[in-house]
Amino acid sequence: MSDAGSCKGSTVYCARCGVKSALLCTLTDEELRRVDAGKLQVTFRQGETIRKQGTFLSHVLILRSGLAKVYLEGPGDRNTILRIVRPTHFIGGPGLHYERIHHYSVSALTRTEVCFIDASLFLELLKSNASFAAEYMKDYSMNTLAVYDRLVNITQKQMPGRMADTLLYFFDEVIGKEKGTLLLSRQDLADLSAMSKESAIKTLREFQRSGAIHLKEEEITLLDRDALVRVSRTG
Repeated sequence: MSDAGSCKGSTVYCARCGVKSALLCTLTDEELRRVDAGKLQVTFRQGETIRKQGTFLSHVLILRSGLAKVYLEGPGDRNTILRIVRPTHFIGGPGLHYERIHHYSVSALTRTEVCFIDASLFLELLKSNASFAAEYMKDYSMNTLAVYDRLVNITQKQMPGRMADTLLYFFDEVIGKEKGTLLLSRQDLADLSAMSKESAIKTLREFQRSGAIHLKEEEITLLDRDALVRVSRTG
């Protein structure tokens, strides 16, 4: 899904929101009024659970600010992070159309504002607004393909290749720059790379010794992007 846009000429609050999802820009003013009237806006602290795998799906989510992780809870308290969600992005899931339960969990990586939209209203809008449905299907398809890509990487690459993919994803897709606060814990990096925390730490240290990255407490700096790309390609 594209980032925040502008619905010109509208006087509805959701349309004038400076961090609005492009998905909502396909709605009419009347449809936006219905969304605005029934939405809930909640702020979560870092580490708080936004929604829990296995619970009833009553609302879909759009991030207004902050970052959140979407992850599968597996046996033995092992988690697999599917993606990191940035502001204006939508979180729905297959449970919206099947079983009406959450098939994965979501938690806040930073202080995060979330807009909750009633799931029944959302489904009504999908049926009545073709542009809205098309934008939704585009977003759903892109997220599904990204999960397929990650599945191939974590099942066919060795640990260095998986960690290289994770770091490139962090720099390119999450923070969009080559230096920044490491919002992901070492455990999160491990869960993104499908490895143990100990293996993740060992691999990060190897990357630092090779000069590809620099780690200092909660900050990570990308020193040699080409080196990570090479490791990613060779697996």
